[in-house]
Amino acid sequence: MLRPLLFLSALIGLSGATVLLNQGFNDSLALNISQCPITFYGKKYEQLYVNITSGNVTVCFNGFFNPQTGQDCIVAPPFNTTSAKAGIVSEAPVSPSPIQAALSTIKTNETCFVRVQHVTTVVLMDALVNGTKVDTFNATGSGAKTEAYFDISGCRQSGGALFRYGAVISSDPESCSGLRCDVTAVVTNFSCGPSERCQGNNTCMFDSTCTVSGPAVIDIHGQVNSVQDRCAYTLMSTPSVPDLQVLANFQERRRKDVSFVDSVTLRLNSTGVYIHLKQDGRVQVDNTTLTLNSSVQLIHGVELSKDQTGVTAKVSLSNYTTSVFFDGKTAQIRLKGPAGKVPSLQGLCGNSSSSLSELRLSEYSASGCETQYNETTNSTINCNMTTERCNLLKEAPFTACHSDINPEPYITACNNTLCKYPVVDGLNCQFLEGYARACSLHNITLEGWRSNVSCSPPQAFCQDKICSAHEFCAEKTGCLCRAIFASPYRSTDTLGDPTVCSQNSASLTLVGCLLAEKGIDYSALHLKDQNCTGQMDKLTNMVTFSFNSSSTCGTEVSTSNSQLIYKNAIMTQNSSDIIIRNSQFYIDFSCFYTQPGIKSVGLRIRHSSVIKQIISGTWNYTLTMKAYTDAGRTQAVESNSKIQLNQKIWVELETDGLDGNSVAVVTDSCWATNQASPNGSVKYDLIKKGCANSADQTVKVEGNGQGTSNYFSFNMFQFSGNSTDLYLHCKLDLCVTQNNTCNPVCNGGSRRRRSARLTYVNEAPTLITMAWTD
Repeated sequence: MLRPLLFLSALIGLSGATVLLNQGFNDSLALNISQCPITFYGKKYEQLYVNITSGNVTVCFNGFFNPQTGQDCIVAPPFNTTSAKAGIVSEAPVSPSPIQAALSTIKTNETCFVRVQHVTTVVLMDALVNGTKVDTFNATGSGAKTEAYFDISGCRQSGGALFRYGAVISSDPESCSGLRCDVTAVVTNFSCGPSERCQGNNTCMFDSTCTVSGPAVIDIHGQVNSVQDRCAYTLMSTPSVPDLQVLANFQERRRKDVSFVDSVTLRLNSTGVYIHLKQDGRVQVDNTTLTLNSSVQLIHGVELSKDQTGVTAKVSLSNYTTSVFFDGKTAQIRLKGPAGKVPSLQGLCGNSSSSLSELRLSEYSASGCETQYNETTNSTINCNMTTERCNLLKEAPFTACHSDINPEPYITACNNTLCKYPVVDGLNCQFLEGYARACSLHNITLEGWRSNVSCSPPQAFCQDKICSAHEFCAEKTGCLCRAIFASPYRSTDTLGDPTVCSQNSASLTLVGCLLAEKGIDYSALHLKDQNCTGQMDKLTNMVTFSFNSSSTCGTEVSTSNSQLIYKNAIMTQNSSDIIIRNSQFYIDFSCFYTQPGIKSVGLRIRHSSVIKQIISGTWNYTLTMKAYTDAGRTQAVESNSKIQLNQKIWVELETDGLDGNSVAVVTDSCWATNQASPNGSVKYDLIKKGCANSADQTVKVEGNGQGTSNYFSFNMFQFSGNSTDLYLHCKLDLCVTQNNTCNPVCNGGSRRRRSARLTYVNEAPTLITMAWTD
């Protein structure tokens, strides 16, 4: 405790003061002041020796004054000895005390004082340390009640050197460390404070780094936190620098229960601008992707650059500079500013007392991102080996950085992650690299550390390898599926979505990242026609294979009961290959279309045509039966048309909506009845088994089985008897055209089948009826 020695012109009774000792003297006085010891220039004393010699009054602390012995004393001119007194006074603490008011260097409230009383108006007093004058005090006053306060505290080094408050005793400018006389007059070591770094010339700067690697966040104080879900979080924000906020988005990769930092975002609050640092090395300002290189670009006041190790964003606001580095797997945020003014950091990097739920940014996170998953332990992980690997940070050459950066948080983060997640994608070096880079930010180079621990040279993780939202980039295999996205496919052992069948086309979509997991190059895949390859969606990395009526891609068409089957396959093997040496890929996929059942429509000719829309399954087509009076089929028979007996008419059966590359319409039979039922007892055949009735020479069949429409002609007739009604019924079949001849072969009025029976879609053909009446 610092105690000034007080010389008074008179002993004054202060309010609340208690006189513990008051003793007069006129020659010499030895006074025990152990109740109120004095520290005289760094040395503590409990005795006071007052001595009146020729021409001087001396107050010493280590014996009566002797000019030959080199003592610690205060030497004053002679004064009136009849009123000389020395004593000790105790009083209640007052803030500010009279001492603090008179001596700004005194920082404590004193309650005990040593007083020496004399009567004079001007006194010059010398302070001697080891017999050498170190200070002179000028006590002036007016009247008998003047109090003078003198500071006799300081630091004393061996050899007698004296230092005042704050004086640097010794220092190393490069390390900003040394000895200083502190405010309590005690010699103490000094260096840069916590989170401060020496800039040289005894100048300290606040300089702290937060490392985010995998799920681990090592804050600026060396505390480790772990993100368990797949949400966005505030990494750093500072009330003193309100314009900048650093955010991070965490996503799962190979396991549902371990998240990794996937991107970092700088939010400039004053402008509302977002700068996104992506896993693939892309930098986006809002939705615009920038082209960066090692040259610094200034974007909205942020310095952006990119090299082979990663992307750096640097922003200077107020007195602080914030640098954010991201290489796709580790983010490091460095904050620099004036020493002694450590900003109040909030977020995961600031060791905030807030919970994770309070720091979660729901507006930037996917719905349900806070859901946590549990997966079975990976039996291939050897945690003992993992611990050995992580503990390499305790050994040379990392030891060169231990005094600046504590390796324990990095070791903890390393163990927590690698004991749960497989050592892939460079993870075995990730935490070592994070520690080494943090050291390099403080100008500490760890020579040869990569070769010591078998880590390859620095390179940005998957730089310029763009993956979709449901993928992540793996170091050697490219874009792989995130675990949650892939889970439904893996549970059913599939590589894509079900086949999509439409009326005249079919498509099958495979998941690009699932193919990559199995080492399959999508560009080597094709349909049965090798020219039909998959199309990659650059946004989703989904691969789609398709065929349609104009491009069948080797599609095979067949029938089964009442179904028309379109069948193709995705494969790697070429038909021209004689031998193969690689595993082959083959996925069969088909579309099934149900053929419509029997539909019967009975209308009289007063309607110019019979039209029926047929919908069954995915088929949707129209069948039209229409009569004409000319061979060119331009003059339709209308409801008011008079058709004469034996007048030739042409009847066309036309479809719309069928795939002409796959099927053809075959008119199997047409007959007339005098009743609406096609099974009437009176029946006359016009077409039988695809050919004209040989007994009626007026019947001609054209284009039968050659397309999706055909027509025939005959001379009009009427049934004998009183009935003038005539109903014309026709049965139509759909014939598969692939590897099949669908047009019936008729010779000499009779039908001759080929050796191979025509392949029809089903055994229940479509029936359509047209009616005439008088």
